[in-house]
This record gives sequence, C-alpha cells and structure tokens, in this order.
Amino acid sequence: MRVLESEAGRGGPHPARRPRGEGSAIRVAPGGRVSAASGPTGATGTTALELTAEEARRFLVRRHFLAPPRALPARAESVLRVVRELGSVQFDPLEVTGARNDDLVLAARIRNYRRVWMERWLYGPPAERQLFEAYNKSLNILPVEELPVHRVDWEHWSQRNGVYHRLLRRNGAIAAAILDRLGREGPLPGSAFVERGGARLHWGWGQLTVPRALLYGLFRTGQIGIARREGNMRVYDRMERLFPASLLEARLPDEEVRRHQLLSRFRGVGLLGLRAGAEIWSGTVPARERARLTEAMVADGALRRVRVEGVRDERYMLASDAPFLRGGPLRRREVALLAPLDPLVWDRELLRQLFDFDYVWEVYTPEKSRKHGYYVLPLLWGDRLVGRIEPRIDRKAEVLRVPAPRLEQRMRRTDRLDFDSALARAVEAHRRLSGARRIERG
Repeated sequence: MRVLESEAGRGGPHPARRPRGEGSAIRVAPGGRVSAASGPTGATGTTALELTAEEARRFLVRRHFLAPPRALPARAESVLRVVRELGSVQFDPLEVTGARNDDLVLAARIRNYRRVWMERWLYGPPAERQLFEAYNKSLNILPVEELPVHRVDWEHWSQRNGVYHRLLRRNGAIAAAILDRLGREGPLPGSAFVERGGARLHWGWGQLTVPRALLYGLFRTGQIGIARREGNMRVYDRMERLFPASLLEARLPDEEVRRHQLLSRFRGVGLLGLRAGAEIWSGTVPARERARLTEAMVADGALRRVRVEGVRDERYMLASDAPFLRGGPLRRREVALLAPLDPLVWDRELLRQLFDFDYVWEVYTPEKSRKHGYYVLPLLWGDRLVGRIEPRIDRKAEVLRVPAPRLEQRMRRTDRLDFDSALARAVEAHRRLSGARRIERG
C-alpha cells in the first residue's frame, strides 16, 4: 500500500483527525436544528492511496464485516451497527431462500441473527425506533437519524410538478380521507383502503387502484410511514405518530442533503468510482454536480482518493474507513452466502475487475435468458468470490433444498476440503435462519 501525492497540492494542510463515522453523522440539536459533521481525515485530497488488488479485497471484506462472516455478537445492537456503518440495507420481499434480502445481509455479518432484532428497531414504539424505511436508491432500511435528509426529498416530491404531486393533487379528496382515517383509527394495512371494482391507474409494471397508488404517493412524500408489516403487507400510519417531533421538524440545507446522499453511496460500496452504474447513483444529483460535490468532500477530508491495481477508474473511500486497511492476510477463511442485493455486490464493474466475478441478479430476467438462475447467491470465501449457490425453501415440508455450488475459482485439493467445510457451516447457519428443520442436498 502506497500513498501517492498529486502535483496540484503538495504540502497542503492536513485537517485534524476525527472519530470514525463522522463523515455522515446527522445531529438534531435543540429546536430541530440539524448539523452534519464533515468527514474524518487521514490525508487531504492531494494524496491518493495505491492498493494492490489483494489489499483492496481485504479492505472491502473487513469494512463490510465479512472477515470473517457471522462474527458480530448475537444481539440486537449488532443490527444497528451494520445498518449505520453500511448506511442502508435494501428491502426486498422475496423469500425464495427462506429469508428476505435484508435478513441475508444481516445474517452474513451477525452470529445467529434473528429478524425480531431488526424489527425491534424498525417497528418498535416511537421513542425506541432506531431504523425506518424509505427510498434511497431503492426501498431501504435506514438509520432514523437520517430522516431529516429524506424530509427534504419528500417535500420536493410533494411540491414539484412530478408524478406524486400530480397524483395527490388530482385525487386530493381521497388522499385527505386516507390521512383522516389513519388519524382517527391508527395504523391500518394497505388492504383497508382497497375498493373492489374501483378505478385503476397505470403504475410501474402494472395497474393499481387509486387508493393504493395514493398510499404509495403519501409514503413517497413523507406524509405516512410504515408502522409495521404483516407478512409483506405494509401497515401505514401518519408520520407524526411514528417519529419524534424533533426529527420531523429538523431541516438541512439542500447542499448538505445532496452531499449526504452521495456519502451514503460511497459508504455502501466502500470503494466507489464516479463512473459506477446509474442504479447506484439513482436518486442523487446529475453527474456534473456529483463530480463537484465529490471533489469538495475530498478537499475537506470526508473522502480519500484510491487507485487499485487492475481497476481502471479512480475510486473513493470514506477517510474514516482507514482502520480497515490495517492487517495482513485474513486469519480465518469462512464462507458467506451473500444476499443478491448486498452492498458488497452493488458495483458490478468493481466485482468484474477486482474479484473476477461477473454478477447480475437474474430474478427479473426471462427464464430462457438466465445464465445462472432465478435467485442465486454469490459465495464469498475469505476475500474471494468463488462461485454461486441457489438454496430454496420448502415451507410446507420444512426443508431447505441446497444444490451443489457452482464454483468459478480453481482450488487445490486441500483448499477444496477447507472450502467444503466452511460452506457446510454457512449452509447450516442459513438453515437456522430460514427455520427449516433439515437440509436436502442435490
């Protein structure tokens, strides 16, 4: 690992170091005022780290809490640590493997993870809620202290002449009735507002009833939130009953919001370049503004430039992640069954160049066009992505069916024996997570 210095700024000032995590810390002060600290620093924007491919892979698995997997303590507080350090955990309702995407992300990092730990922070009493659901690239589980960041976007969605503004304006009486009913009756499932035979709207990939579309619009504009889920059905309530007034009243300047949105992407991936796929930057600023804000965050020490052997574009890391660069080879190699939407696999180009792993989630790919399968999980062993596996849950039989892994890395015989033992431990951990009584291999 070397530090490279650009000619433009030799001898520039080095800001004082700050505790890890301040790069995106949101603080709500008395009266609802919000401040966001600038990032911690180990070097200024005039220097760049140069990492070998091996150093970069080790850094990523360490800062993603996957070195080794399932090593964080078996307690609810570990859920908060993962979500806050990664910035977000994506929600997806599919449970093909016996667990949702968010469960898989957390179970790969927390020993004996249980969904009730996450639900405690996500759906508990307002005074105890530490997490909430909102759109941040996609529907994500987020730290509750970030709610003021999303409040700005909610207000923009409700005021500007876009799809949600038009929807709520054209159906204002129905939207007001939904809010009034929630105010009188408290939390209600989306099904409570469904009208049989009612008018439908074209929405996304299909059609929705007007009330259901309005629930979606009210959620996207921050007027209602998800109080809990019954299965995968959302149970809604008014925001003022879900979160403290200090959070709902807090405001951030637009510039700080946009900066924080970008930091959440850099935080999620770990080593992110500005040319990453459009889906990663969805919901943030246009490319030119992205470059300007990124340079500003490099200059003030929130981000560091990184050049990685074998990776074409310059990358950026949170300066506060520097401690994860320490250490040599991993002491222990275990297998993790990665979620299909795990933050480690967001940046597909980085996976190709650094891990020699070509990954596409094929759940929406027509069956005849799939290369690997419907709901396939990448296999991480140590700091290498070595293959894929597609476990399936049979709830009726209480069986987890696990086919043979499809390996893409050559292994020596002794390594294969070690891998097989590690994979067996990972599959057994997944069986416990899924609730299956036994495993069928084949």
